Amino acid sequence: MNQHPVFVTNPDAGQGEPVAHEINIDQLLAIARRQWIVVAAAVVFALAIGTSYLLTAVPLFTASTSVLIDRGNSEVVQQLSTIGGVLDDEASVLSQVELLKSDTIGLATVDRLKLQNNPEFMASGGSFLATINSSIRSLLASIGLISRETGELIDPEEAFRRSALARLQGGLAIQRVGRAYVLEIDFTSPSPGMAAAVANAVAESYINDKLDAKYQATRRAGEWLQDRIEELRQQSLASDLAVQKFRAANGLVTAGNGLVSDQQLTELNSALIVARADTARAQARYDRIQEILASGQTDAIVTDALDSSVINTLRQKFLNASKLESEISKRLGPDHVQAVRLRQEMSEYNRLMFDELKRIAESYQSELEVARSRERNITEGVRKATGVSVAASETQVQLRELERSAEAYKNLYQTFLQRYQEAVQQQSFPVTEARVISNAVGPGVPSSPRRPLVLAISLVFGLILGCGIAAFREFRDRFFRTGDQVRDVLGVEYLGATPQIAKKTDTAVAAPGEKDIHFRSSVSNFSINYPLSSFSETLRSCKIAIDLNITKSSKIVGLVSTLPGEGKSTIALNLAQVLAKSGRTLLIDADLRNPGATRAIGQHAQAGLIQVLTEGVPYTSLLLHDATSGLDFLPVVVKRRITHSSELLASPQMHQLLTRVSAEYDYVVLDLPPLAPVVDARSIAGRVDGFIMVVEWGAVSRKVVKQTLVTEHQIAERTLGVVLNKVDVQKLKLYREYGSSDYYSSRYSSYYVDHET
Repeated sequence: MNQHPVFVTNPDAGQGEPVAHEINIDQLLAIARRQWIVVAAAVVFALAIGTSYLLTAVPLFTASTSVLIDRGNSEVVQQLSTIGGVLDDEASVLSQVELLKSDTIGLATVDRLKLQNNPEFMASGGSFLATINSSIRSLLASIGLISRETGELIDPEEAFRRSALARLQGGLAIQRVGRAYVLEIDFTSPSPGMAAAVANAVAESYINDKLDAKYQATRRAGEWLQDRIEELRQQSLASDLAVQKFRAANGLVTAGNGLVSDQQLTELNSALIVARADTARAQARYDRIQEILASGQTDAIVTDALDSSVINTLRQKFLNASKLESEISKRLGPDHVQAVRLRQEMSEYNRLMFDELKRIAESYQSELEVARSRERNITEGVRKATGVSVAASETQVQLRELERSAEAYKNLYQTFLQRYQEAVQQQSFPVTEARVISNAVGPGVPSSPRRPLVLAISLVFGLILGCGIAAFREFRDRFFRTGDQVRDVLGVEYLGATPQIAKKTDTAVAAPGEKDIHFRSSVSNFSINYPLSSFSETLRSCKIAIDLNITKSSKIVGLVSTLPGEGKSTIALNLAQVLAKSGRTLLIDADLRNPGATRAIGQHAQAGLIQVLTEGVPYTSLLLHDATSGLDFLPVVVKRRITHSSELLASPQMHQLLTRVSAEYDYVVLDLPPLAPVVDARSIAGRVDGFIMVVEWGAVSRKVVKQTLVTEHQIAERTLGVVLNKVDVQKLKLYREYGSSDYYSSRYSSYYVDHET
């Protein structure tokens, strides 16, 4: 049964290789074994560069001073003045960082230390080229030719100040210490003393700038407030006078916090609510007792009935008579004169209680009328008071507007007056919210370059570079290395690997016309000389694949490769010799353009396959025979360049030849041309029972092999398996993964004999 290859395609890779869905630790370890020399070389190179930098770099010293944004001082200032704001939020602290980096602080520091006239400072820092460039620019600036920023003509003294400022800002670093209100000022210079002096000067310039800024702000505020206060005082007096005149003109009398009319209306509204509640309660009581009277229920209960002594007495008598009547009716019968009399008394009690309820109902009606009359009177009072209040409210709209205006002017006047007093005090109050908490001292150890850090960075860079190069090399390694790659990429059976064998040329020379096979090198009959070698074991694996997949008694097997030079003819020669040990075997060199098998064992032949196909010469007369293995070989003798080789292989003569040899031999092995350069193998594919593909290890791209099989459908469908040829056994160890068949190849050595014993 022929195997049909299933190609696994990665749509993103473009190489038709399997998609990796997870990290394979075994693959990573295998890659590390293969590429460790590259990684080590990159690390050594990076460390050499880092060491060279450390040996040539100019040591720099960094001095640090710390400034505290003192909230305690800010609270003292705030108690005396609201000018000078407390720094409570992060944005304010970061603003102070930017202030320390500004040109204002920088120029103040330059002027304080006269850095523009300090040769040590102006010549410090940078490489040799940077020093030359700075010197040229300073020279041009000193004679007033250019500006460092704009290129315009500037004053030489100002040019030196700006040059010193640029150097200062280049070596200055300001940062906030964590989440604290502490700012760290660092300055880096080749001179430790200069670094400490500049760092301290920057801190002092910052504090002086804060004091000066506060003084200027309070002075400007005081001048402006003084003019504004007089204007507000006049407006406040005018607005108060307008309020009083309006009250007097409209008769708006106040009592407490409101007008008298408003207070009366409020009281009447409260009384009206109470009166309406009383009326509703009296109406409910009256309606309820009317329902009782209308229904004739003498036993109905109302509140006043429970409190009435008359009704309670009558009800007690009614109950006593009812009890007595019930007892007499049980003993003497309901028609007894005493029972009849008691029932008459009970009826009279009911009538009397009903009359008493009517009198209670009349009292409820009187209370209802009184409540209604009171509600009407209060409602009329509310209506009149509302009219008065509405009229006053319309006037009050204007009054409230005047009062608001007067109150606003009054508050503004008081606020500005207070601010003016604070501003006057602030001008002479020498406290800021910043102070130095640690002064810079000359460092004894250079801060740059940091040798451990540089070496660590060099090491990491070397590792990254080495891993990158190693990854690139692995990515570019598109060749077949293991049997798992053959199965995953091509989807065909992996038959084994044959190691690379050193050729030893045979000194024997065949006489012209001799019918025996003469091996020109030891590679051509390696399987015969070393039957217990791994090379021979791979060929026996090929034989098993042929026997299992081809059920015919006579089997025609073609050996193909993708490119020339992959060792296809060598595998064909040795496989034919292995097959000859099991049955009659014929090897036909079917490569009409480059007959490698003929050059190896039949160079002395005078005629061959071409003569059989074109001239009708019997093939039996042209066969070469190997007495050792029993192999018959039909060579190819190319006397001139053949342009129609594919037509010869597809010709009826070739078909007749294969039919005749199939009847006489158990195995017919065809050494076919490679698939990529010519189409000869395709032309004869329909007459071959199975193909064995030879791929050179580590030399032929997986993409080329895969695309070739995809193109050659007929050959791909009949491919029995793939043999990896010319395997470098030492390098193969680097591609073994744990659990794969190649991983345990070292244990197979006891079963193989790959050399003479």
